[in-house]
Amino acid sequence: MTLRLREIRHRVAMRLAFATSGLLLPLLVATAAWGQRLQSPLLAGMAGAVLVLLAFGFWRRQRARHDDRWLARRLNAEPRWQDSADLLFADPATLGPLQTLQRERLARQLASTPAPDLRPAWPQRALLASLLVGIALLLAALFWPTASAPVPAAPGASAESREILATDITLVDAAIDVQAPDYTALPARSEDSLSLQAPEGSRLRWRLRFSPQPEAVVLRWHDGGELALARDGEHWTGEHRLARSALYRIAVSSPLPLAEDKLHRLDAIADQAPAIRVISPERPLTLREPGQRGWPLVFEASDDHGLGSARLHITLAQGTGEQVTVTERSLALRGEGETKQRRYRHTLDLGALGLAEGDDLIVRLDVRDNRAPTPQTSRSPSLILRWPMPPGAESTGMEGLVKKALPAYFRSQRQIILDIEALLPQRSQLAADEFTSRSDAIGVDQRILRMRYGQFLGEENEGGPEAPPGMEGEHSEDDGHDHGPESDAPLGSAVSVLEEFGHTHDDAEAATLLDPQTRELLREALGAMWSSEGELRQGQPQRALPHAYRALAFIKQVQQASRIYLARVGLELPPIDESRRMSGKRDGIGDRRDGLVPAETPDSPAPDLWRALAEPGTPADLAPMARWLQDNADRLEDPLSLVAAVETLRAEPDCADCRQRLRALLWPLLPRPVAGAGARPTPDAVGEAYLDALSREPAR
Repeated sequence: MTLRLREIRHRVAMRLAFATSGLLLPLLVATAAWGQRLQSPLLAGMAGAVLVLLAFGFWRRQRARHDDRWLARRLNAEPRWQDSADLLFADPATLGPLQTLQRERLARQLASTPAPDLRPAWPQRALLASLLVGIALLLAALFWPTASAPVPAAPGASAESREILATDITLVDAAIDVQAPDYTALPARSEDSLSLQAPEGSRLRWRLRFSPQPEAVVLRWHDGGELALARDGEHWTGEHRLARSALYRIAVSSPLPLAEDKLHRLDAIADQAPAIRVISPERPLTLREPGQRGWPLVFEASDDHGLGSARLHITLAQGTGEQVTVTERSLALRGEGETKQRRYRHTLDLGALGLAEGDDLIVRLDVRDNRAPTPQTSRSPSLILRWPMPPGAESTGMEGLVKKALPAYFRSQRQIILDIEALLPQRSQLAADEFTSRSDAIGVDQRILRMRYGQFLGEENEGGPEAPPGMEGEHSEDDGHDHGPESDAPLGSAVSVLEEFGHTHDDAEAATLLDPQTRELLREALGAMWSSEGELRQGQPQRALPHAYRALAFIKQVQQASRIYLARVGLELPPIDESRRMSGKRDGIGDRRDGLVPAETPDSPAPDLWRALAEPGTPADLAPMARWLQDNADRLEDPLSLVAAVETLRAEPDCADCRQRLRALLWPLLPRPVAGAGARPTPDAVGEAYLDALSREPAR
């Protein structure tokens, strides 16, 4: 019985398999025909694989539907099985005595009679539909007409060359193999697009296949050059080094039509110079701390393709004023990290370099990339480590002048701190009003001191409390303030007059006494004084004390500030033309007495073309613009977009969108209006009388 049931199942499965194959075969034949027409075996193979997978899934689904229950229903349809065919597929252990006897009787009957034919009927409608669809697709692949479009000939081509270029050949397969320069470490790749981007200096290799094959194939560049392709079996190949961005089109020679002819763009990606970032120190100028023996430096560099060598340049400037000596040295650094991003660490030994008081240590990092044959070099900002001079040191005569005017101001902030610290312990002993009054008095002193500092930054006096008559700006010997030496300027000199009556910020010479960094330190000190004054005036000296200390710290930095002496650059005059000496020729020499001459606008066809494109239907002369683009491509940011727009409009003169696009690209090229000299206003009666009086000769 088991063998007979297995035979029935096998017949059913084979019928389902043959029916599925009949549905699949016409579609596979049509797919192969379209693959041959499109000259794309890969596409045809992928479509055939999809159809086979769909057919296999359909067959599995049909077989799952024709299971044992389906067989039992088919057997029960015949009277001789007495609606008991389900017993043949049941487990004997689960049957009762009568069911077991009936099952044995049906098994003997199945074994003694020929196997019933339970195969499903052929799907005739589905098979007919599949056949008709396959025949329709096959006929379309064999007899559908090929689309063709005429190709415009190159400008200036002869009638014979136009007939040759006006071909109608189909480009069925195209690929460009890109081999980037070795220094980029980029893998070789293949692009199926005729427009691409690649690193500058890449080797490009075209592989083109046409149907049918033309007689010759060339790549015509937008600047007039050509690259002839050689036939290699079924493909046309050619190589080109991408030195700069370019536009090109494919031109073929054949009596048959070409499907399309358009411009393709190749963009050369220029190699970028390394980028350097300073990690430590955080500021360009660092003051040496007491006991500091080393200066840690941390740089981070990155590059688009890879970094090369790195050198740290060290400059030691010793001395002050005109007696500055400079010592330079350099050392190689090894970076940490990947090739495209590295971090450089180095600690300078200040003792080994010979850094002393008043010296400046200047460092910068130079990093090269691995571009071949000429690497690019980037330089980091200069970093300065300064060992400040002692507070009483002088570097120039001008600083001596500043020293005579400022010490009494710069050293009085400490007295304010002492007054605050003396007031804080008395808080519990004084009444609230008395404590607030004393705090406010200290705040007034802080305000006066702040205004004195503000004079060196161009601030005016805000009208603070005035000193008693005869005591303006003076201090007694026992007021707790430090006093600078008396001015030794001669009586009536510019210095003494300025100190007594003038404003420092109103003097042009005084405005140059402080370098930008010192001025910034003074601003920070003024801000801290402002905060200290505000807390003192509100009776909160304990909250004003941190601001007062911060102001004192900034003042100490101002005392130690010094100038940076840069390398002097000599005057470089143009060389004298000895051939013109003693010749009397005055060519190229202007005369200041000459009047104004009209400015010459650059000779560009962009304005005329821009105006012509504004009028729809007006033919535009594109030849002058094409010649101008060839001569001035280096002056434009994106000349290829303009060339492509000009060529597109030349191929489609009636395209309104093409005219508007070209007009938009021409807008940045329009020359700016030349600024003209305005005419003098016409004088009135009084003015004319005045001018007449000036023109008259004085009576003798």
